[in-house]
Amino acid sequence: MSTFRLAASAEMLFLDLPVAERVRRLDDLGFEVEIWDWTRKDVPALAATGATFSSMTGYITGTLADEDGAAELLRSAEMSLAVAERLDCPRLNIHGTGLDGAGLPVRPCSTVTPAMWLTAARTLDRLAALGARAGRVFTLENLNLAVDHPGTPFARAADTLTLVRAVDNPHLRMNLDLYHAQIGEGNLIDLLERSLPYVGEIQVADVPGRQEPGTGEIHYPAVARALDRLGYDGVVGLEGWASGDPELALQRFREAFTTGA
Repeated sequence: MSTFRLAASAEMLFLDLPVAERVRRLDDLGFEVEIWDWTRKDVPALAATGATFSSMTGYITGTLADEDGAAELLRSAEMSLAVAERLDCPRLNIHGTGLDGAGLPVRPCSTVTPAMWLTAARTLDRLAALGARAGRVFTLENLNLAVDHPGTPFARAADTLTLVRAVDNPHLRMNLDLYHAQIGEGNLIDLLERSLPYVGEIQVADVPGRQEPGTGEIHYPAVARALDRLGYDGVVGLEGWASGDPELALQRFREAFTTGA
């Protein structure tokens, strides 16, 4: 029997409902819940749902790789930690730079310099220290450059793995998004084998389209079997759109990650 747990994004499913109702619906269906920007939400209403939150956005503004942006990221991360405490959310997600409403980087970057790598590692080390004091884990998510997030620094899973390994603190882990990784790198099971000791959470959606498993080219039952073989006991979250009915999309997601399928 699988030891990992399933979550789903309240930002991408049941979009006809208010956010708190989306959270309740996912909770009723047996999923942990992911949310994004908490500044646009009624946090007390979310807390009142009683749902188990898997992850949330861990910063409001800021970047990893320049000193002013790093200071802003750390300041907003402290604010996010207070919200995570309110929601009892264990993981707070970050990216190489802030993203705008369209998912584009607020500071696009075509070349990541050695100095930027060093600054990013120092920033993440300080972020991990904040997480340790609060008893929370920050997760650094890989993104894809070809479709959704062009110009984002430290976007590839190889980049996030390098940074997380360099910091080597249990309060900083990867949010390994296999949708993004398939577009940018592929070879997903090998990527899991290399990354899993540094993974805090796994997110999934199919390619192309960013919808539930079974709508595209990734054979997620094989991924599920690999996770079982590797002993993964964390969260697998559906961060994708429903191709049709959201409950059917969630059923397909659950079936794909029921090992032996």
